[in-house]
Amino acid sequence: MSSVGDILAGKGICICAGSGGVGKTTVSAAIAAGMAARGLKVCVLTIDPAKRLADSLGLHELGNEAKRMDPELFERHGIEMKGELWAMVLDAKATFDELVARQAPDEESRDRVLGNRIYQQISNALAGSQEYMAMEKLFELHTEGRFDLLVLDTPPTRNALDFLDAPRRLTQFIEGRSLRVFMRPTGLAARVAGRGASVALSVFKRIVGFDLIADLAEFLNAFSGMVDGFQARAKRVNSLLADRRTCFLVVCGPQGEPIDEAVYFHRKLVEAKLPFGGVIVNKVHYPAGRLRGDRVDLLAALAERLGDGNLARRVAENFADYQALAERDARNIERLAIELRTKGVIRVPYLDEDVHDLAGLAEINRYLFASGEERLAIAAGRA
Repeated sequence: MSSVGDILAGKGICICAGSGGVGKTTVSAAIAAGMAARGLKVCVLTIDPAKRLADSLGLHELGNEAKRMDPELFERHGIEMKGELWAMVLDAKATFDELVARQAPDEESRDRVLGNRIYQQISNALAGSQEYMAMEKLFELHTEGRFDLLVLDTPPTRNALDFLDAPRRLTQFIEGRSLRVFMRPTGLAARVAGRGASVALSVFKRIVGFDLIADLAEFLNAFSGMVDGFQARAKRVNSLLADRRTCFLVVCGPQGEPIDEAVYFHRKLVEAKLPFGGVIVNKVHYPAGRLRGDRVDLLAALAERLGDGNLARRVAENFADYQALAERDARNIERLAIELRTKGVIRVPYLDEDVHDLAGLAEINRYLFASGEERLAIAAGRA
């Protein structure tokens, strides 16, 4: 079985995808840290509103600009940073503002859009919300060429496919007939902005308290000069997702529903001809191989060791429950590997505590960058 290092060899972008609650943020941070430890200049991007990535990296806050991590923080936990690790938490609104500023034909158009009240209210919706902005920031950093590897922690959404559709949704919005009607030189926005509408606008202003229609006309007229640039950029984002140096890693849990979602997501990746790298199954119950023998022998051994028959019975029952979970996880992961026709399944164990600091991140890192045999040996040492 491959390690994450093997899967990402020669790649420039790693997109960690999957449904919410499976540990994508933690896995993304661990992947980025591990690749930076191997000598690359890596940036990890997240839009997790809980800012768990900042907690995992020992930071109180991250922003919309990449910030370099102190390598000494990792060295204290046995991770030597031969490269550089950078991190950021995406601000969707700020990212869209920057995109508008780049696409505007001149400063006047830029300021008219950014200062418009309609734009300020609907900018996230126009951007395809967080999903499109994640793709936009990824594209921006890739174009700048500052980093060897970009690791994207995708939005915490119930539908892991939303961010794949975001560039298409933006293009559809811009190319929509209704928006084109508004933006034509003789369209509704132009007529509203003309002198002939002054009486109607005056009446409307008295009713609602502000000039809503005029704001809408101002926004649409200013935005019309940016349509071609937005269309071209959305198509380039789609091309980047399909590039051979991009790699999608599906992150899931070992339970039945997350496994089904991972299979479905992989199918959609294949249909869209996007590059699939492998699967990371998080919070797996590894079998406790060192405790052997039947239940009677185990119960007797525990009773002798603990000196308390009731406590020994409870421990034995707990162990039996754990082994049942381990067997279930093994069956589900085997089915996953068969469905996806891949040997690139990396199992990260269910740890004693949630990962919220660099020590936990370092433990995850050990499994991600080990070979299959090494992972089993590490897990056996913990049993």
